[in-house]
Amino acid sequence: MLKNSSLRRITIASIALLIVGIIYLFPKSSEKIPQKINYIDAVLSPIYLIDSNNYVARTEMIIDEDDELLKAKEILEALTIGSNKTDYIPDGFKQIIPLNTRLLDASLEGGLLKINFSKEFNNITEKNESKMLESIVYSLTEIEGINKIMIFVEGVHLNKMPISQKRLPETLDRSFGINKIYNLDTFSDVTMTTIYYLGKYNDNYYYIPVTLVDNNDINKVEIVINNLKSSPIYQANLMSYLASSVELLDFEIKENVASLNFNNYLFSDINSKTILEEVKYSIFLSLKDNNDIQEVIFLVNDEKIENFKI
Repeated sequence: MLKNSSLRRITIASIALLIVGIIYLFPKSSEKIPQKINYIDAVLSPIYLIDSNNYVARTEMIIDEDDELLKAKEILEALTIGSNKTDYIPDGFKQIIPLNTRLLDASLEGGLLKINFSKEFNNITEKNESKMLESIVYSLTEIEGINKIMIFVEGVHLNKMPISQKRLPETLDRSFGINKIYNLDTFSDVTMTTIYYLGKYNDNYYYIPVTLVDNNDINKVEIVINNLKSSPIYQANLMSYLASSVELLDFEIKENVASLNFNNYLFSDINSKTILEEVKYSIFLSLKDNNDIQEVIFLVNDEKIENFKI
């Protein structure tokens, strides 16, 4: 009897331990299981999110797709509030495509990306509708092979802003502008020049593109340099490390390469002939947007200092 009783107790204890083990090993269905990323193939890709000062700003996040169309879909998911990519958004930034918006379909042909959203796409505020389009256009045109965007909502071409009903061009590209600042004397001879300033969140720096809409008739290269070295800048939370004493002596653009010749004040350290990384990036990104520049050659008093590209 005692032997049988002991065996019964051992059997019951073993079954109990097995049940506890099963419960421990398998999570409840309500628990959030982190999305798996293939870090071997993943790379940091530029994406334009909303920063703490409500600018559409350039930052980077991990994208684990190589195919252009799949990468575009992943980026659109990252831009959507409450998506599976929310946990991967860098600190200090937020998404802007409205909650529950779904990408119904997408196609890419000849550099034109067509994207079709569900009706929730229109659940945007008037103050954010332009920022949402800027975020989408600038993020997707960072992908090589995508030059223009056509947006549809439930199969209907978006030819007006969702709320204000302002007319939109048939296709959207970077000429749409971003974080636009208007300084117009007349509506004729309007120029748009995008300049990349620095932003900062905690100890992290990133870039904020600002499109100046004005009647400036000088070359865009000069507009970029003149504005980056200007003080004060348009907004207190926009920064540039290009010294106000810097002078652009001359420049040349040939086959998507810009050669810029400056005076000595371009150097952060004249002895080591060092140019700040933040200065090189701001100039390069600005010229890339405005002049389709793929490389910048920095010269000081006609001496070549560095060939720079991203």
